[in-house]
Amino acid sequence: MKFIQQLLDSKGSEVWSIQPANLVYDAIEIMAEKGVGALTVIQDDILVGIISERDYARKVILKGRSSHMTPVSDIMTRDVICTSPHESVETCMNIMTNERIRHLPVKDNNKLVGLISLGDLVKSIIAEQQQVIDQLEHYIRG
Repeated sequence: MKFIQQLLDSKGSEVWSIQPANLVYDAIEIMAEKGVGALTVIQDDILVGIISERDYARKVILKGRSSHMTPVSDIMTRDVICTSPHESVETCMNIMTNERIRHLPVKDNNKLVGLISLGDLVKSIIAEQQQVIDQLEHYIRG
């Protein structure tokens, strides 16, 4: 069983953030520049929300709002579901599936230490399954 800390150790723990007063356009620009689908929203070193491409599509584009005039605070998700580095990959996969979310901030002692995506979890599970397959093939062949 693999834990989130192991996943962060291999993928890195850099987290891209934005402040709630910044414009949605700035958030989308950062996401595009960094190649990520979500940003944590930080105010005074505290996680206050998360903004994703999905938020942009549903709360700006579909509602006819302007990303140049809408602050991040207007569309961010405020009730952020988080996990810890000590949680298992499988448990986080269940959380994300049940909650229908694609990004999960990782906090350790109330400090943000990483952000994992559904894609990160899928890659980890596939790699773990491939390792089991390789071991079984090695065992069968002697």
